[in-house]
Amino acid sequence: MNEKTTAELEKLRDLIDGVDQQLLLLLRKRLDLVAQVGAVKHSAGLPIYAPEREAAMLAKRRAEAETMGIQPQLIEDVLRRLMRESYLNEKDVGFKQVKEDLGKIVIVGGKGQLGQLFAQMFSLSGYEVHLLDKDDWHRASTMFVGAGLVLVTVPIAVTCELIREKLAQLPATCILADLTSIKTAPMTAMLETHRGPVVGLHPMFGPDVGSFAKQVVVVCHGREAPAYDWLLEQIKIWGARLVEAEAIKHDKAMQLVQAMRHFSTFVYGLNLCREQADMQSLLQFSSPIYRLELAMVGRLFAQSPELYADIIFAQKDSLKAISDYLANYAEALTVLESGNRDEFIRRFREVAQWFGDLAPQFQHESRAMLQSVNDMKSH
Repeated sequence: MNEKTTAELEKLRDLIDGVDQQLLLLLRKRLDLVAQVGAVKHSAGLPIYAPEREAAMLAKRRAEAETMGIQPQLIEDVLRRLMRESYLNEKDVGFKQVKEDLGKIVIVGGKGQLGQLFAQMFSLSGYEVHLLDKDDWHRASTMFVGAGLVLVTVPIAVTCELIREKLAQLPATCILADLTSIKTAPMTAMLETHRGPVVGLHPMFGPDVGSFAKQVVVVCHGREAPAYDWLLEQIKIWGARLVEAEAIKHDKAMQLVQAMRHFSTFVYGLNLCREQADMQSLLQFSSPIYRLELAMVGRLFAQSPELYADIIFAQKDSLKAISDYLANYAEALTVLESGNRDEFIRRFREVAQWFGDLAPQFQHESRAMLQSVNDMKSH
């Protein structure tokens, strides 16, 4: 490269650096404005996530980008990343307290990761929060005095036993709720043990989320719904979307959403381990989608084995869902062993037809995720 080319490149790079610095200043200004929005929302008790506003804003920016000769997806990607940062920052302002006369909130199992997350959110909303863990039962009776909400978040295997043995003497007006990922058995235990308001909650996310914005919390109604309406409103203010479901329907869905999926991932990881797969080579030759698959497998094994054992073993009916998956896998394997390519294509089309419009929708949604995975790769 000659001196003239080098000088031209340096000049252009300096100009780009200047634009980048301007972008940083604009980003800082935008985050400051969002902080002001968060303060207004806090005082008014508005949810931090407004889906209609977000959708309208993105559509407008995409149209403006197109008229400027910019790929609409570029501005959407940038804005979505900015909004995620904004949601993280908005919670630092705090949230409006919906139920000011509640009294204490006691989180049983509150020193666990999920318990600490909810403790943080309630504290940011101005509530008096007490954590009760396995070594604290000697002071439980004192802690429960004046409690307006007792929230149970302990391992699934001990949830029902703990409810029945430890929570029979709560104040009659106290709300008893749980965060267990199965609902039928804990709901039954709470309704049989406690005479007051009961509600079952299942956060469809892990404790490592930075914000409740766009997250889903399943609600299974138990008893005296008006008494815990404030709790559901509080969760919505945090940015979550509530999905109401009957406990039985929820648990049946979890057999596929959690138990079968986690077990499949476990077996995938087990097979890689037993095959002594060269992970560095797999990563070197992986496409973005395969890297994402490996990331999801690795994510499972970076977490608590006890947690996933509880999830998989929690429902006896999960065994049938997992067995059906194994049977379908074995049946598909016989097609491969027979060399019947046409039969494979026929079954492929059968499944594609069953997915219907969701298949191209998922294809579209996955493009952005795969691009992000590719961008994160280091060479």
